[in-house]
Amino acid sequence: MNEKRYIAQMIRAIEEDQEKWKNMFQRDPVKALQELAETARPSPLQYDVLIYRIAVITLGAIGVIATLGAIVLTGLRGERTEIPDVVTALGSAAIGALAGLLAPSPRE
Repeated sequence: MNEKRYIAQMIRAIEEDQEKWKNMFQRDPVKALQELAETARPSPLQYDVLIYRIAVITLGAIGVIATLGAIVLTGLRGERTEIPDVVTALGSAAIGALAGLLAPSPRE
C-alpha cells in the first residue's frame, strides 16, 4: 500500500477522536502506535494480488466459455439459431466485471 495513503489514514483516525489518542499515547505510546496501525490497516483487496488474480481469471474464463458456447451452439444448430439469453447475460456480465476490475481507479 502507498505509504502516504497509509499515513493519511492514521492521521484521519487521530483527527476523528483526538482525545482518545492523546490519552492512549500518554499512557502507553507503543500500544497506542500498534492500535493506530491496526485501525489504518488496508483491506486485503488492496494488497493481496492472489484475490485479484483469482477474480480476473474466473471472470475471463466465464467470458471465454460463454463466447465459445454461443459459437458452438450456433455452429451445431445452423445459422438461424438463437443463442440462449443466459449465455449472453453471463458473457456480458463477466466482461463488464472484468472491465471494472482492470480499469484504473479515478482516485489513483
